[in-house]
Parts: sequence; structure tokens; C-alpha cells
Amino acid sequence: MNQPINVGLLGFGMAGRTFHAPFISNVPGLRLKKIKANREESIALARTRFPEAEVVPSEEDVFSDKSIDLVVIATANPTHYPLAKAALQAGKHVLVDKPFTITSTEAEELILLAKEKQKVLTVYQNRRWDSDFKTVQQVVQAGLLGRLVEYEAHFDRYRNEIKPNTWKEEALPGAGILYDLGAHLIDQALYLFGEPLEVYADVQVQRELSQVTDYFEVVLHYKSMKAILKAGMLVREPGPHFILHGTEGSFVKYGMDVQEEHLKAGRFPADTPDWGVEPEQNWGTLNTTVQGLHFKGKIESGRGDYSGLYQNVYKAILGHEELVVKPEQARNSIKVIELAMQSSREKRRVTYS
Repeated sequence: MNQPINVGLLGFGMAGRTFHAPFISNVPGLRLKKIKANREESIALARTRFPEAEVVPSEEDVFSDKSIDLVVIATANPTHYPLAKAALQAGKHVLVDKPFTITSTEAEELILLAKEKQKVLTVYQNRRWDSDFKTVQQVVQAGLLGRLVEYEAHFDRYRNEIKPNTWKEEALPGAGILYDLGAHLIDQALYLFGEPLEVYADVQVQRELSQVTDYFEVVLHYKSMKAILKAGMLVREPGPHFILHGTEGSFVKYGMDVQEEHLKAGRFPADTPDWGVEPEQNWGTLNTTVQGLHFKGKIESGRGDYSGLYQNVYKAILGHEELVVKPEQARNSIKVIELAMQSSREKRRVTYS
């Protein structure tokens, strides 16, 4: 299990420096060999934080390096498909930051190419390793709420001004909150409940002068339950992150996983003993009946650690473990996004097929 796997990281902006490099370097066996960066600030930061990695100016410097086994794509959304395709054609395993691609057709093409090349292809759905989502998963799988009838998840922020000089605020393919935060919420719901029967959505632009969608409500309809997924940029007083109701009780959880906050503050998993541990005030409340006994109280959140995704990718490449985030699952998330946009335009439920 100590067999080294060399990694080439494309992009050292917010995603590369915050969500990828710290976790690549935290997994024994993964070696961050090259970082592709262009901006002077990013180049300097990469050299300071990861002096063992060579900083290179182009993707080709990574693709042509025969010693690199895994390419991680942490660039702007419109580049995910062409870069992933080029990496696979160069004979590399590939991890793509979310969203996987802009269209489900592009996703399917990459899946087929990865199979042809016999390479691992996956997507960075790190929010499956959030502390609170891991707890929600346990509550659902243990049947603590009886038969689940409603699942609701929010990813709310307050940013009433348009952030300048960022592609995320430009009217580009794959921009907007549905591809950004929606990719997380949709993946979590599909991971828990599978593919829905129908999709209904309301996607809007709420901020003045915004060029991209900044609010959505997506409802996934299943046979006997529904999953409500919401995110917005004008939520100054956030409500619960998760709300679950079942025939025997409810689970309500406030607050977000602490990992992103710690990463932005400059803390990293390798030097933080309590990494991913939520404070007690953020634990969710369970109010239910189990085997005739009524219980109401706090449920300790599981420990979150995005390193788990990279540990799984490392073992999957070596053939020691099944891939957790399968590309077919990521393709289905893009399919839901496409159907959600169609539903919002047509103001009706759309059949998932």
C-alpha cells in the first residue's frame, strides 16, 4: 500500500490550493509532483506551500510526463471536459473537480474513454466526507426516523455584491450556483436515494447585475418521498443545513462542516489533530421513537475528512478498493442539473429518463 502514485495538479486557484493540494499531500502513497499554475501569486504560493512539487506553465508539461499517474483537474468548469479527455488520452488516471462536465453527453463520452483506456475516472465530490452528511447517512441507513418521507438540504450563503474578476460570476457555460453548490447537494441526494422519478426546479437570478443564476430550489420526486435541495446567495440568516422527516421522527442539523472554514484560515489536516471535528453546538437534534422508546437529543456529528476521497482514489488505482465516487454517479448529477434547468424554463415537473 506504500506504492507511490505521482500526481499532476492542473490549477492552483481556490480549488487547487484549498481543496486538492492539502489532501493529496495528506495521503501516504500520493506524491504531488507537478502543479500547473500561471498567475504569479499562484506560482509563488505553490512553491512556498509545496516545495517538493515542480510548478509548470502548461498542461502539456503534465500530460507528457510519463512518471505522472494521476491528473487532478481543478480549473474553470468549461475546461473540465477537454482537459479530462486530453489526460485520459495521455494514459493518465483522472480526478475532475465538480461539476464533472457541463453536459451529460460529455460525461458519457469521458466514461467510455476511461473504460477504453482502462483508467480510473472520478469526480471530487468531497461533500460526501462532510461530518454532518456522514451523520445524516447513518441516521437514514439505521432507519432512525422510520420510513423517510422528506429530505431537505440547504447550502446557503450571503454575498449580495458581485465578486469582480472571477469566472464564476461570468456568463460562461457551467457557471452559476446550480453547477457550483447544486453539484454537491444533488450528488449527496443521489448517493442516499438513487435516481429520482421526476425533477422539479425553480432557478433564478436574484442579485442585481448578476450574470449567473444565484438561487435554486430543486425537488427530486421518488416513489414515497421527496428530496428538496436549495441554495442561494442572499441568505443572511441561514436556517438548518439538513431537515429530515419520517414516520417516527425528525432530524434537524444547523451549521456547516468545519473543514472549508479551517482550510480558508490556513489550517491543514496534516497539522490539525482535531481535523473535521464539529463543535458540540453544531450537532444535529434527533427527535424520534426507536423500538418503542422516545428519544430527543443531540447526535454527535461524525468526523469529516476530505482525505478519505483521495485515500479511496489511491486504493482504487492500485486495485485494492472499489471507487466510491463513480463517474456514472457524477454523470447522473449533471443529468439532474440539465433537467432542473429544463423544468425551471418550462415551469413543470420533468420525468427523469
